[in-house]
Amino acid sequence: MADPMRIRAQVAGDQATVRVLMGHEMETGQRKDSSGKVIPAWYIQTVSAQLNGKTVMSAQWGPSVSKNPFLQFNIKGAKTGDKVSVTWVDNKGDKRTDEASVA
Repeated sequence: MADPMRIRAQVAGDQATVRVLMGHEMETGQRKDSSGKVIPAWYIQTVSAQLNGKTVMSAQWGPSVSKNPFLQFNIKGAKTGDKVSVTWVDNKGDKRTDEASVA
């Protein structure tokens, strides 16, 4: 399984800024290894974020996203202490969910 995501959520005014660093190799399927064989595609396909269990953001990604992707978004109406969880699913079916409290 992949490394835990680093999630930071901070309130500023009436919204929270959420920053997420995801640990994932993100192979495009176009590179070759040292013996000349194509390295199979392996990348995050879907990302979603929830605030206290309610989906507030979803995205579909492809193989062109870089290794260990960084994602930042804002959530209106978030308050200190609310729970933000982020989930990704890759093209091999692996899944990761992590959460953080809004500060």
